[in-house]
Amino acid sequence: MSEKENGKQAAGYDAWLGTLEGTGKGTIEGAGAWFGTVIVNEQHEVIESARAEWCKAAEELYGIQPSVSQTAGEGASGLLLGTFGSSALLDEALGPDASSAVTGPEGFLIRADRERRRIAVGAKTPAGVLYGVFHLLRLLRTGAVPEELNAVENPVNGLRMINQWDNMDGSIERGYAGKSIFYENNRITENLDRIRDYARLLASTGINAIAINNVNVHRYETMLLTKEYLPDVAKIAAVFRAYAIKLFLSINYASPLEIGGLSTADPLDPNVRAWWKSTAADVYAAIPDFGGFLVKADSENRPGPFTYGRDHADGSNMLAEALQPYGGLVIWRCFVYNCKQDWRDRQTDRARAAYDHFMPLDGRFLDNVILQIKNGPMDFQVREPVSPLFGGLEATNQVIEFQITQEYTGQQRHLCYLVPQWKEVLDFDTYAKGEGSPVKRIVDGSMFGSRHSGFAAVSNIGDDTNWTGHLLAQANLYGFGRLAWNPELSAEEISREWIRQTFGAEEQVVRTVMGMLMDSWSIYESYTAPLGVGWMVNPDHHYGPNVDGYEYSKWGTYHFADCHGIGVDRTVATGTGYTAQYKGRNAEVYESPADCPDELLLFFHHVPYTHRLHSGKTVIQHIYNTHFEGVERADGLKEAWAGLAGSLPDELHGQVAERLAHQAVHAREWRDIINTYFYRKSGIADEQGRTIY
Repeated sequence: MSEKENGKQAAGYDAWLGTLEGTGKGTIEGAGAWFGTVIVNEQHEVIESARAEWCKAAEELYGIQPSVSQTAGEGASGLLLGTFGSSALLDEALGPDASSAVTGPEGFLIRADRERRRIAVGAKTPAGVLYGVFHLLRLLRTGAVPEELNAVENPVNGLRMINQWDNMDGSIERGYAGKSIFYENNRITENLDRIRDYARLLASTGINAIAINNVNVHRYETMLLTKEYLPDVAKIAAVFRAYAIKLFLSINYASPLEIGGLSTADPLDPNVRAWWKSTAADVYAAIPDFGGFLVKADSENRPGPFTYGRDHADGSNMLAEALQPYGGLVIWRCFVYNCKQDWRDRQTDRARAAYDHFMPLDGRFLDNVILQIKNGPMDFQVREPVSPLFGGLEATNQVIEFQITQEYTGQQRHLCYLVPQWKEVLDFDTYAKGEGSPVKRIVDGSMFGSRHSGFAAVSNIGDDTNWTGHLLAQANLYGFGRLAWNPELSAEEISREWIRQTFGAEEQVVRTVMGMLMDSWSIYESYTAPLGVGWMVNPDHHYGPNVDGYEYSKWGTYHFADCHGIGVDRTVATGTGYTAQYKGRNAEVYESPADCPDELLLFFHHVPYTHRLHSGKTVIQHIYNTHFEGVERADGLKEAWAGLAGSLPDELHGQVAERLAHQAVHAREWRDIINTYFYRKSGIADEQGRTIY
């Protein structure tokens, strides 16, 4: 490895695709025979990417520079790559059941032959071959030995998408890891190397789609659809294409007015429809495999069909018709609510909004429209219930939207491993078809037979050398891709994979980092907003405690704390009626303060501070206890990491140590502001007599 490559690895640039000094080398007997040759006879850019990834990793892991051959004799050793039927040697190595084991176009099969010392990776498509090579490397990096390799994988979700919230001025909305790698000075970057490395990272986890600009589409981003910018967009599409990732664009619904010279964007206007069809033709002429449009409309002051008295089905179907001839998709976000609410209004409930807007339209969307639904009804809080649209909509394509970037979960200055949260959401039983109707079976399309379905998430990367600002935040990016590929993977399995690939197999390192990751979500929750009430952050930038920051604002994000109690009454009996949007037992449990889970109590109910939780503690004592404990546990993260000094490269260790030190200090700020606010509001002292200001 060159000095430059060593520097990049020490800084975290290679992420889970790197190899720490000494890891893997010499650990496999006869590595030269297993890995010294690559046999592939297909000419395809994605297969070429697979071959290149293998050769790069073989050199880094084992010090081998593989030779590449198109043909080989029957007893050849090495790596065989290709699609089924591409060579008799590959088909023989994979066995007669290969094509039946791989059920989908992106699945793959890996089989090892101990006697010949060869490994075969086969698939129905080049994309499957690429995913197979990355999986093979994952297995080897995490301790597998060649002779035991025998794996078949088929992705559970069809769409596995990343949403970049990048702006063309180089900024990133809710970005906490530097500037955009795609844009600078309102132009598309000419440096494609970093984008190519990002494509490698995404493809290695199974990501197959990306929208490269912010859903809040501003002036310059609107022009990405024009012939002036499309050639440069096409260059980025080509980079991702080589890694089996389709490129999407977020579009401005008002584009016909802003760049099309029309006087309206009414989706039923024939001229508007014709303009979008012409624009789609231009896009596909430049990018033949273009994925489609991602749309935020009638949301937070963004333009949309409401302006013209139309609904979301009218608006999305108009775009879908323009994309249909090319196989393109419209991904329509359901984050639609009244962002100019009067805080005095106790009946308008932001949590209700997505369901109220979209449920009446179920079944009206064209087949190439997908609704993108946030995991919760509010906005990526550290704790909120699952959106009732999952299990409500039965005749509409849908994908679940997560937020990898840590907008409300510490902004990558705090450690917060989000995979456990996502697992809870995916495993949540919606009762859509009675008991046993989890979210994961809805978003994979199997429950209602959806043609298009899957996962999307807001990216957490920028141009920081380690991609994510906080080195350990890489685990969230990695974890999202792995969970989208297979929602049955546990948070522990995913974290172990990431740690071993990133830091190596030393047991103390694996055990310590895994413990930190698995505890981090509950730690962050413990010293921030309690019992599911959410928010309590500074307006606009959303970092740090401000209990009343949004309490008298237009955004509908209230906690209604007074001298008697706290929480939002969302019951049917006395509140906003939101609980009725759930099915089966969920509606009953959330309606009752006695049955509602403690962690969501204040989301659904306004209760006295003296209300006793299932834990036996009062609400006020729970607030005090968790915030004091949260500070202690944040200190524990810092101390645990300090114990790894000397076991990791100094630069990697120092990056994380600095962030954890900040977190420990900031947790105290959260504790003192939250506890003091509620002590002064309630007048109830801490049972343990700890210092509250």
